[in-house]
Amino acid sequence: MKTLSNLFRNNIREYGMLIALIVIMIFFYFMTDGILLKPINITNLVLQNSYVIIMALGMLLIIVSGWIDLSVGSIAAFIGAIVGVMIVKWEWNWVLAIAIAIIVGGLIGAWQGYWVAYLKIPAFIVTLAGMLIFRGLTLVMVRGESIGPFPEGFRNISGGFIPDFFNYEGFHMTTIVVGILVSILLIIADIRTRRNQLKYGFEVTPFYFFVAKQVLLTAAVMGFCYLMASYKGIPNLLVIMFPLVVAYSFFTTQTVTGRRIYALGGNEKAARLSGVNTDKLLFLTFVNMGALAALAGTVVASRLNSSTPNAGEGFELDVIAACFIGGASASGGVGKVIGAVVGAFLVGVMNNGMSLLGVGIDWQQAIKGFVLLLAVFFDVYNKNKGS
Repeated sequence: MKTLSNLFRNNIREYGMLIALIVIMIFFYFMTDGILLKPINITNLVLQNSYVIIMALGMLLIIVSGWIDLSVGSIAAFIGAIVGVMIVKWEWNWVLAIAIAIIVGGLIGAWQGYWVAYLKIPAFIVTLAGMLIFRGLTLVMVRGESIGPFPEGFRNISGGFIPDFFNYEGFHMTTIVVGILVSILLIIADIRTRRNQLKYGFEVTPFYFFVAKQVLLTAAVMGFCYLMASYKGIPNLLVIMFPLVVAYSFFTTQTVTGRRIYALGGNEKAARLSGVNTDKLLFLTFVNMGALAALAGTVVASRLNSSTPNAGEGFELDVIAACFIGGASASGGVGKVIGAVVGAFLVGVMNNGMSLLGVGIDWQQAIKGFVLLLAVFFDVYNKNKGS
């Protein structure tokens, strides 16, 4: 019991938010008479929160490095407008348009990152200016009207589903097979991690807890895939998001550059004295954020089937909230990719559940703000308690 107590205390951010997500889902499940967990609603939940998850991956790195980016919503809207102009007005190939859009997003991130990393202007000021600049440029691009519709291939990015190779009537068997393969890969990855920890003498969780974790994780994956298979299967967006989450998880935990970003946020001076090029590292986190905001803007345009003047409004609030609620520290140096994903789904479930209950947007904003305040208080309280 002592080992389990220490395990939970050392991972209270990660496990605490996961437990909170489960509790909130159960609450809204009963309050909505089961509508929350219906296959069609779960699919909508994934699609509606795709942009939050994509941008949260980049925002997490910026927050971990000790800064913040307020411009991501405006950048997403601006890139969506660019995509609309290229595809609809200029009739460019949509694949080429997406590639150019992501490059432009990276350049915008580089522009902002240069001001922050090399000219030492606070990121809050730079990105606040960026939020205003790119919101204004969005209005210039679309000229106050929506641009659309888009070709079918582009719409299928957010509206399409993977094909069912088994052609099983009424049930998407390919989704179940994918779920089995993903479950096996996750178990193998956890076994390898555990073996490496034992090999180098690190403390590991008790074996029975490890087995229980694998059983619960497999049940969660297969349950999710069953719900997806009962509707139309796995959305194309999930095929984009899942590799991104895996890649960023690997990057932050298994690469030297990833660990240096945490060192940058933990103690920039110490990291610089250790030989880390902190300016370049910070610059690259903003480049990455710009590219991911561009990808999110493309996804939003695909989902709406148009580029609209008010696209992206409030996105930055949901993305920042997802990171902090998921366990990122307001002072930098702490945060996990999985935590940000859990935080994004927690925000998404709250939005979806309150909408199903008929709660107005005014109260939704107030409740989300209160949850964000509690998450940051929780971080500060635990930091003060440990010091």
